[in-house]
Amino acid sequence: MTFSHPPTFGLVLAGGLARRMGGGDKAHIKIGGSTILDRVLATLSGQCAGVVINANGDPARFADTGCEVIPDSVPDHPGPLAGILAGLDWLAAQDRGIEWLLSVPGDCPFLPDDLVERLHGARRKLGAGVPLACAKSGDWRHPVVGLWPLALREDLRKALVKENLRKIEVWTARHGIAIAEWPTEPVDPFFNVNTPDDAERANALAERFG
Repeated sequence: MTFSHPPTFGLVLAGGLARRMGGGDKAHIKIGGSTILDRVLATLSGQCAGVVINANGDPARFADTGCEVIPDSVPDHPGPLAGILAGLDWLAAQDRGIEWLLSVPGDCPFLPDDLVERLHGARRKLGAGVPLACAKSGDWRHPVVGLWPLALREDLRKALVKENLRKIEVWTARHGIAIAEWPTEPVDPFFNVNTPDDAERANALAERFG
């Protein structure tokens, strides 16, 4: 694939405990006839050099995707920063010359087709001193939908392991972050499925808008 942006690998964060859904993997919920994960992978496949999944537990439950599954390297489910660090560690070990990782949650069925391009564009617009980018729709920032450079991998490890930092926005504020904005109509591209009511609404949206 040829892209106008730097080569970027995709990371689907599917390690959440889905307590509000009664447990299980939210990524396997069907929206519009396909699982959320299948929808996410289809969207990222046209934008990324490849995709891996961050999830803990038995990786066999994602075997049908053909994607490699990587667990957190920090114990006790410390949150999405641990998944992002696991993704950066995996990418560094591949030694493919790819310096960028895109993270997305595994519960967003309507991700945009221009996600990687616009995040890189927002970062470039602010200059070399801003190494990070995340998405925003309406009044809401989505810090988990972001670009992460390999160059900050060890700083992230230090923040997680030595400082016990858990909040994404605290860490990204240290380095500088660009914001790429999307409209929320007709569908918020970062609508996430957390509850059975969300799943019902997402299916209605998928029926109307695909």
